[in-house]
Amino acid sequence: IAAEGMRLVKNWLPTAVRDGKNIDARAHMMVAASMGATAFQKGLGAIHALSHPIGAVYDTHHGLTNAVVMPYVLVFNRSAIEQKLTRLAAWLGLPNPSFQSVLDWIQALRRDIGIPHTLAELGVNKDRLDELSVMAANDPTAGGNPIPIGANECRSLFIACIDGKLG
Repeated sequence: IAAEGMRLVKNWLPTAVRDGKNIDARAHMMVAASMGATAFQKGLGAIHALSHPIGAVYDTHHGLTNAVVMPYVLVFNRSAIEQKLTRLAAWLGLPNPSFQSVLDWIQALRRDIGIPHTLAELGVNKDRLDELSVMAANDPTAGGNPIPIGANECRSLFIACIDGKLG
């Protein structure tokens, strides 16, 4: 379900963003959103664990914040998810199916639809890193991350997301 939802996002989100009146694109995105809601019943992870405190402290939009932190968390989790992302890349029809091809596609999609590259672009700074890191590590979604995360890992991820440094 999750993989098919991502395929719909790949094929229809850019059109839906460019032309909000395109009913076909919007319908496909509604289906993708439903698939995402079904898929996340398996659990979430660091993307949401980081986004929740950012939203609480800086009043950012949750979906936008998820999109900003996604590539940084994927890189952090690479050793645990690389094979799955390689299979996903093949399903999505990406060239040279690999972890990197999924990461490249996500980065290109973000640029195409205007997603900021860093948390700094959302007004997040390093003034409250200690507080945010503890909040993220204690978030109920943190336990679903494929690589265990604590406050130290969250802090490192926040710094990467603010500075825009992948890997």
